[in-house]
Amino acid sequence: MTPTIERGRQRPADVERLLGELPDWFGMPESNANYVAEAAHLPTLTALDGDTVVGVCLLRQHNPESVEIELLAVTPDRHRGGIGRALVDAVEDDLRTRGVQLLQVKTFGPSGHSEPYERTRAFYLAVGFVPLEERTDIWGPDNPCLILVKPLAAP
Repeated sequence: MTPTIERGRQRPADVERLLGELPDWFGMPESNANYVAEAAHLPTLTALDGDTVVGVCLLRQHNPESVEIELLAVTPDRHRGGIGRALVDAVEDDLRTRGVQLLQVKTFGPSGHSEPYERTRAFYLAVGFVPLEERTDIWGPDNPCLILVKPLAAP
């Protein structure tokens, strides 16, 4: 199934539902509450199957040249079904038309040894991201942060 991608509609309730379905990735209530609050105002792309939200991507623009994927979440029964890739492809297309040159994402780093996040890192590598660096000063020494980047070529 190819999802319909919706742009520009904030969906905090759907973000909250999706995070609740993904405790292996989003199991920290304070962090989840922050994502839900951010979902009320950050640029949002949503993957829909009919009227059902099956994935969401929140974006944070740091400057005119670079944007960060703040959150990418896909309902677990749809993992490996192309939803995440469709969202990332749509984000890239939109950003290229605006002249954005770099897309970044932060995720749990490999020194932390987490099977779910091994799959997350494999996904980002498969869609063309490159690891830039792992840092322990962003989220703390017990929560290593891997920064991945993807250059965006002009359209």
